[in-house]
Amino acid sequence: MLDRPSRSMVTVAAAAAFVGATISVPITRASAQAPAVSGTALKTPWGEPDLQGIWTDEFDTPFQRPPKYANQEFFTAAQREEINKERSALYGSERPAERGSELDVAGAYNHAVFMSNKRVGARTSLIVDPPNGRIPPTTPQARTAAIADREFRLALLQSTETCKTKSVRCGGGKYDPTPSPRRADLPPRYNTAFLNRHDGPEDGGLSERCLTAGLPEFRAAFGGSFRRIVQAPGGISIFYDVGQGQGWQRNIVMNGSPHLPPGIRQWFGDSRGHWEGDTLVIDVTNFSPKTDYQGSREGLHLVERWKRTGPTSLEYVVTIEDPTVWTKPWTVKQEFSKQSDQENRIYYEPRCVEGNYGLPGLLHGTRVEELAFAQGRGPDPATKDTATAFVGFPEDDPLLNDR
Repeated sequence: MLDRPSRSMVTVAAAAAFVGATISVPITRASAQAPAVSGTALKTPWGEPDLQGIWTDEFDTPFQRPPKYANQEFFTAAQREEINKERSALYGSERPAERGSELDVAGAYNHAVFMSNKRVGARTSLIVDPPNGRIPPTTPQARTAAIADREFRLALLQSTETCKTKSVRCGGGKYDPTPSPRRADLPPRYNTAFLNRHDGPEDGGLSERCLTAGLPEFRAAFGGSFRRIVQAPGGISIFYDVGQGQGWQRNIVMNGSPHLPPGIRQWFGDSRGHWEGDTLVIDVTNFSPKTDYQGSREGLHLVERWKRTGPTSLEYVVTIEDPTVWTKPWTVKQEFSKQSDQENRIYYEPRCVEGNYGLPGLLHGTRVEELAFAQGRGPDPATKDTATAFVGFPEDDPLLNDR
């Protein structure tokens, strides 16, 4: 979770995150059927490899390999023990701040209370190709787009304490007490993150609008994410329980038909699946330009491979490409463990409330602050950081930072 709600949303976000591990889809007949065993592979009653169940990654693993581990693919036992100790101390301690300061108030959000902190996994990165465990270099086109996005976000922060104190969150920007002349401008492209203003709903990040980043989904850290796979003859459905209630349903087309025409774009892309032996292979295209994964939008192309590797284990491997963003394709691998159907037998509807009343509240609150400032009461809202000042996730977590 790189983008977090503003402090006024922390209470709602924390409460939602606390119940975020509950899967919110109904039990179906297909998922309730006991799988048959054929050789070493689990099979459905109609003879397909059985991938059904509730699955999650039970360990925290760095997405990219920190440079300090170079070409080391796996942690040693001693390294894992040391990282576990470091993270336990990091999230279990209070971080001092000047009483009454923004950091002091934001520090009231206690990560250790509301979200789980899993033990570190065996691998030094989820990325398995390239061999260095790092995302490949981006193209000049992608770098130009990323620079334009960042410059716009920094311009909206320039008159805040974040830049005045030279916080890392203002890295590359500069402090200017005068609100930016770009404050009323449209973003360079459709906004998916948090902007330091609330002129309209689309200034908020996706999670603040009860939307989700969609595919690919690797949220291994901080409570993780769950996916429930349900199969029926001729169809497969996957429900993703992620974030603070931004769960979503994904249906895999298995009839051999081609992808949708290029002009039809979908938030989660167009998924077309087939079996290669015991492996479910899904080709995903036709993403919406309103979604964003690491800078990739409508050009994103995924090839996913799901394979049952044991009674309680599932392997997920996905190759990611977009020639407009990365210089070559790259691959991520996750191992999931099966969760208890009995312990997860109660299901709730999606819990996200930001888009129901939290987001309108933020918009109304900003209008009230603007009116007060115009009447000579209170600070200029442009001098307040409502986009980045969140300290629930320490910047020195060894699994989140390239160190």
